Amino acid sequence: MISRYQRPVMAAIWTLENQYASWLEVELAVLKAQAEAGVIPAQEASEIASKAAFSPERIETIEQSVKHDVIAFVTNIEENVGPAARFFHFGLTSSDVLDTSLALRLLKAAKIIREDLEALIKALSLRATEHRLTPVIGRSHGIHAEPTTFGLKLASFIAEFQRDLVRLDRAVDDLSVGQISGPVGNYSAASLSPSLEEAALKKLGLKPTPVSTQVISRDIHAWFFQALAMIATTSERLVVEIRHLARTEVAEVQEAFGQGQKGSSAMPHKKNPVLSENITGLARVIRSLSQAAMEDVVLWHERDISHSSVERIIAPDITVLLDFILSRLTSLVAGLVIRPDRMAENINLTGGLYHSQEIMLALCQSGLSRLQAYELVQKRAMEASDQKGDFRRLIETDPAITKSLSKEKLTEIFSGHRFSRYTQEIFDRLGLK
Repeated sequence: MISRYQRPVMAAIWTLENQYASWLEVELAVLKAQAEAGVIPAQEASEIASKAAFSPERIETIEQSVKHDVIAFVTNIEENVGPAARFFHFGLTSSDVLDTSLALRLLKAAKIIREDLEALIKALSLRATEHRLTPVIGRSHGIHAEPTTFGLKLASFIAEFQRDLVRLDRAVDDLSVGQISGPVGNYSAASLSPSLEEAALKKLGLKPTPVSTQVISRDIHAWFFQALAMIATTSERLVVEIRHLARTEVAEVQEAFGQGQKGSSAMPHKKNPVLSENITGLARVIRSLSQAAMEDVVLWHERDISHSSVERIIAPDITVLLDFILSRLTSLVAGLVIRPDRMAENINLTGGLYHSQEIMLALCQSGLSRLQAYELVQKRAMEASDQKGDFRRLIETDPAITKSLSKEKLTEIFSGHRFSRYTQEIFDRLGLK
């Protein structure tokens, strides 16, 4: 991933140096388990552990000759350890190391993403609570519907991100597996067994996958990457909302605009929602990469290598991008300029048209059929809309309506208190104070 869209804390997981370090971590866990089980001499296992070291440059040089990165890695370790290294990588196949170490790095990445997600939910919760009762028009199809509150608008995203958190935890639980099972997953080498596998993986904080072939089944990885893609998609849904609300004609919110910031090379007046647009674009990339993870599920027989090149790209890129998205979105939410005055102006644009449903329901309660009530209210609503008239005045002077609804009832309807009366109850469901 290009440096523009990465943070050091996540990028560090995917360096070549850290890749080899995670390989060595797996190898040494197996080595220790084999020594404890009496499979290899304890003294030589100790010597290997004390001398095992690698050089990325040396591994690259060896790989140019052997054309196999794990063999190059093992060869470099052997060079540094000496004769005792005959017990290094003892009975293992490359995927035992590759798949188990990939799980370790993905789990570290998932921990960062989980922390990012919690920070975003906290930022959203603060803004939602701040604007719990701030009236704003709700829109369906982009058209004014009925008022709600800006706090409730944000609450819908909090609920979705909370579900994302649950999905992430479930995927992480599935992902927390490794394999130390040999060339086709049946522990054929005398140095391996299910109990030894369990002991080695326990040292790494992992469980054995119930059945492996030469690899861990890729449905596990696909499910994990789909969970990450869902988080990116929820993030995009939020920023698309921000982008719509930031339009000049709406102007209910605005991204923070820093001192010295410029919005356009041609137009000095511009304040564009560039952070939101950036997140929209990056979410598209993550979804496209997650599709590649789905393609990786279908491998030939006990394994082929078609998934390997894909994962070398998508594992770093998806996690790095999502970390960047969540960090940027948290800052965006915290600094978002929210304009209650403009929200109030927009609510009043239609002269109270949003009361149409309540008037219709009141007419039904007075004895009219739903069709009669609908047609009566729609007639006045279309008149107010088409001629820019005062909807309330048209309703209050329509004899067909006023004979069924008293002036007091209409005053109650047009007060609009009902739009926020259950706000706190909804907040309580989310655990928001």
